[in-house]
Amino acid sequence: MLPEEQQVSSNPATQLTNTVELVKEYARQETIGHFKGIGRWIGFGLGGATCLSIGIVLLVVGLLRLLQTVGDDVFYGFWSITPYLIALVVCALVVALALSRVQATDVHRQAKKRQASGNR
Repeated sequence: MLPEEQQVSSNPATQLTNTVELVKEYARQETIGHFKGIGRWIGFGLGGATCLSIGIVLLVVGLLRLLQTVGDDVFYGFWSITPYLIALVVCALVVALALSRVQATDVHRQAKKRQASGNR
């Protein structure tokens, strides 16, 4: 240690200031980086969910219109509700498929893996 550093570190007020700054920097490093990663993760998730939702709605409406057009002479009277029920069943199957594929991932664990691979 240099003599100037010994004088600076022996001053309790300077030590307290340095400690506070060190704690602030550590808190900033541990929170802001993780929040940026989570924000990116949520942003891509919401964008993908929006695109998929619009596409699925268009496909189901297309299926409904197809069933109504093709089955015009078959689904009449009481059976006119059948195309709607088929479209509803297709929607339920898509929702069930989507829910079966949802996996809870630990964002914090992914961030630690990313940091570990970056430190090597």
